[in-house]
Amino acid sequence: MTLPQHPGPDRPDDGSAPRGRLNPLTGLVLAGAAVVVCLAWASWSVWLAVLAAALVAASRARVLSRVAAAGSVVVVPFALWALAIHGLFFPEGRTVLAEVGPARVTAEGLDYAALFVLRTATLVVVMLAFSLWVDVATLRVALVRRGVPAQLGFVLASALGLAAAVSGRLAGIRAAQEARGLVVRRGIAGRVVAARLQVVPLVLQLVDEAGERATALEARGSSLRGRRTFYVEEPDSRLQRWVRWSLAVASLAVVASVVVPAVVGTFGSAG
Repeated sequence: MTLPQHPGPDRPDDGSAPRGRLNPLTGLVLAGAAVVVCLAWASWSVWLAVLAAALVAASRARVLSRVAAAGSVVVVPFALWALAIHGLFFPEGRTVLAEVGPARVTAEGLDYAALFVLRTATLVVVMLAFSLWVDVATLRVALVRRGVPAQLGFVLASALGLAAAVSGRLAGIRAAQEARGLVVRRGIAGRVVAARLQVVPLVLQLVDEAGERATALEARGSSLRGRRTFYVEEPDSRLQRWVRWSLAVASLAVVASVVVPAVVGTFGSAG
């Protein structure tokens, strides 16, 4: 049997790598650049554009339903908390829409809460779309091939794999608990109680699995040094490498566009 050949530090790219498929590192850089833009530029138009792009990418990757299900678990409770805190108790609010005791519903508070939720939802969707799309084994190989320590590459890849599996595991835990007599009451309070009962076995499962994987890696010599042989196919091309470097430089420029004016303004005011 002939194993596929891969470009790498010990094997130059001769143009025979599979084309038309996205390298996991390209997806990682795309997601990272989107996160940097959302955190650096406080603009609802930027957040909406990134959110739309992430949803389109998730749809093309056929993971949109899973992204929506997992994202709602995070975004909906966070949105309710943000609206309750900032919408009712926003100290800078001046335009009062309603007032009930110490709580004041202000236009400024609702606007701030909506923008806060929009940015959080965008970040959640971007990270979920990437984690549900990426092939963990290929990502780990791509990282190790480019000099990332095997343990660090495994930790990152495992974190993404676990993030992608959390929603499915929670559903399985809930089904098992309901089979044992757990009754999930209607309403937010009932769901919060049920979620608390499901989180504990989920965390125990993840910790136990992490220990098993660490033992298996040590038994297979992951901590040994020297040249490694990879048997996982990693699609890549010159165009994708150019895109990754361009996005990395653009992300640094975005960060500089925010940090440099802040530093200059600080020293200017001090002078």
